[in-house]
Amino acid sequence: MSKKKKEKKAPMPAASAGLLRFFEEETEGIKVRPEILVGLAVALIVVCVLAHVFF
Repeated sequence: MSKKKKEKKAPMPAASAGLLRFFEEETEGIKVRPEILVGLAVALIVVCVLAHVFF
């Protein structure tokens, strides 16, 4: 047998460090699309700036 076949290959380290397993878990709660959440945040910022300017 050649040397390559005798050597055992070491396992590769986890690429995502457990993050993939974390996001696979299903949690209870409100489901909101990220686009809507960003839009609401921008709208809140605009309302706060307008309130500061006019009041």
